[in-house]
Amino acid sequence: MDITNKTILITGANRGIGLALTEEALRRGAGRVYAGVRGDFRHPSARVTMLALDVTDANQVARAAAQVQHLDVLINNAGIAVFDDLSEPKVLRRHLEVNVLGTARVTQAFLPHLRRSRGALVTNLSLAAVAPVPATPSYSVSKAAAANMIQSLRALLAGDGVTVHAVFIGPTDTDMSRGIKVAKAPPAVTAQGIYDGLAQGQEDIFPDPMSRPVAEGWRNGVAKMLESQFRAFLPAPKAA
Repeated sequence: MDITNKTILITGANRGIGLALTEEALRRGAGRVYAGVRGDFRHPSARVTMLALDVTDANQVARAAAQVQHLDVLINNAGIAVFDDLSEPKVLRRHLEVNVLGTARVTQAFLPHLRRSRGALVTNLSLAAVAPVPATPSYSVSKAAAANMIQSLRALLAGDGVTVHAVFIGPTDTDMSRGIKVAKAPPAVTAQGIYDGLAQGQEDIFPDPMSRPVAEGWRNGVAKMLESQFRAFLPAPKAA
């Protein structure tokens, strides 16, 4: 999808990758960007509209969906990552509430918009969805679950004209990854890679220098093979 003149909603748009996605969308000529944020957020561009959107608040998500009249691209970006050792169930529960259930809640609320526009659903995941990062196991569990959810939605929405894209992000220099001492991509580079992958129609996007070496192995691996094969279990569409 070429996002020129398109309407985009980005959750968690006030910092890190979300803010970089907002700036890159403007640079590429998006007509309107809805910046979904939990707190106050001001942007100098008249093309950016702040949208109060806590992904864990069902009422707020519903109100946000009612405020948006048209949408071409939804980017599920909001998420949390906390260092843990799986000893505290409440930490795992919090990751699942934000990274999985929050993503599902926003997706379902805005799907009617995407069906009407035959738009694109983009969800920011992580290489931790492929293999866990031992320092952040709850985060890894939540991203693996979200990846499975996106694969399911890809099959379920295949007949609705909505394209579904999973973004497997490598280490990126944001507040979320501050405590991880590895090479990291600038958020702007990751944002550019996400829009490039969307423009190229990639189902699974590996947007940064750290994630790109994994792309070929993933696309030719057993997970993608089974994703394709398991679509046969969907019931046949009913005759009109």
